[in-house]
Amino acid sequence: MLQWLTLGMVYLGSLIMVYNICGFVRFARYVKKLDSWNANNYILHIPIILLVCFLLGYLAVGLFGKPDLIVAGILFGGSLFVFAMYKLLSGITQRIVASERLEAQLLAAEESSRAKSRFLATMSHEMRTPLNAVIGLDALAMQDDSLKPRTRERLEQIDISAHHLLDMINDVLDMNHIASGNMVLKAEPFAPADMLNLVNVLAQTYCSEKGVEYLHEVVGDLDDLCVGDSLRLRQVLLRILENAAKFTPEGGLVRFVTEQLPREGEHCVLRFTISDNGVGIDEAFIPRMFDYFSQEDATATNRYGGSGLGLAITKKLVDMMDGEIAVESRKGVGSTFTVTVRLGAVEGTTEQTAEQTERASLAGRHLLIVEDVDMNADLLADLLELEEITSERAENGRVAVDRFAQTPEGYFDAILMDLRMPVMDGLEAARTIRALPRPDASRVPIIALTANAFEEDVRQSMEAGMNAHLPKPVDTDLLYDTLRELVA
Repeated sequence: MLQWLTLGMVYLGSLIMVYNICGFVRFARYVKKLDSWNANNYILHIPIILLVCFLLGYLAVGLFGKPDLIVAGILFGGSLFVFAMYKLLSGITQRIVASERLEAQLLAAEESSRAKSRFLATMSHEMRTPLNAVIGLDALAMQDDSLKPRTRERLEQIDISAHHLLDMINDVLDMNHIASGNMVLKAEPFAPADMLNLVNVLAQTYCSEKGVEYLHEVVGDLDDLCVGDSLRLRQVLLRILENAAKFTPEGGLVRFVTEQLPREGEHCVLRFTISDNGVGIDEAFIPRMFDYFSQEDATATNRYGGSGLGLAITKKLVDMMDGEIAVESRKGVGSTFTVTVRLGAVEGTTEQTAEQTERASLAGRHLLIVEDVDMNADLLADLLELEEITSERAENGRVAVDRFAQTPEGYFDAILMDLRMPVMDGLEAARTIRALPRPDASRVPIIALTANAFEEDVRQSMEAGMNAHLPKPVDTDLLYDTLRELVA
């Protein structure tokens, strides 16, 4: 009985060793196929040769020797040990390969994201450049008091269509910023009352165009100053107000209520309630209305327009402001949006600064326009002339640097700088001007005026020494206000 047990262990160990050899052969073939394998192939043959030698030794002992139970146990245990090592090595290799594949997929995804961002940046620039001419020339044409009513109506329709296209471009860029985690909100002091005044002007315009009544009410007093991103907050409110006007039939009502809630520690809490008596929203759709590209009714897209991005971006911005957005609606009755945001609270007032800026005149100022596209340069010069501002033009950054260096101190009151130009781009030109050895080189306002609208572009402009970054198409009111702030 003992002899049969001994021989059984020897031959069973031999079978296990045969399995181990086959396994190591498969393992060697698997490793050779890996892209990361670059060592000499003979290294993989060494364990196979050793295992074959062990197998021959097992068989020799079993056939020609007289093994006892101890020797058989050692041989059998050795086979089990090699089997365990083979399984462990295979498992480790597969995990390493899986990790390398995940890393490769991550790198590919990051490169795809960078390629998408580059594509969107390029397309944004290429689309904004002609839009700048369309919107700017349209605005100049409407300054003509001799226009026939029908012609003025058509120009207004061009302006509406161009701004609708611009809104869609901005939505796509905002979506990309948020998805890539590059959206950063500013933390700057602003007066809520001033922000609401601008919101009311634009909202009143939306509603008037639709024949809808607009009412705005402020409950209680508002802080003189809050800290946050007033531009993004204004974007949130205008998006909801524009939708309210869009989906409210003629003769309807859009009501906008602003209320400051009790402070939460160092936070100023504002609540905005926007209600309408329009078409309403199906209750089943409300949980999905903030998803990207979400549309309640496909036919509504053709009737009202829209990309399905606005509310999704609005929700993301409200979340970034540590706020909440709630919706109540009934089909055919109307909708109510309640937006609550938490902003930084500060003490102070902006009344004096606002009055000074409002009184400031730009007449007689002399600016340098740095722009390589003739149409854009002529358009910008015409817009400046409306405020009695004179200007000169430089075709690229190198010409701008030479022109500034050759003029007397204080000759230019400000520089409007494009970013993408041949010979020398706007960023390099701004850095070069700031480094010139003359007193006004460090203080002359340089304003980036470009179709590059990404947050990265704004950051690069500020790092190059510019004072402001304004996107194309040119917002004339924003341009004049920026010039008043920096120059007048």
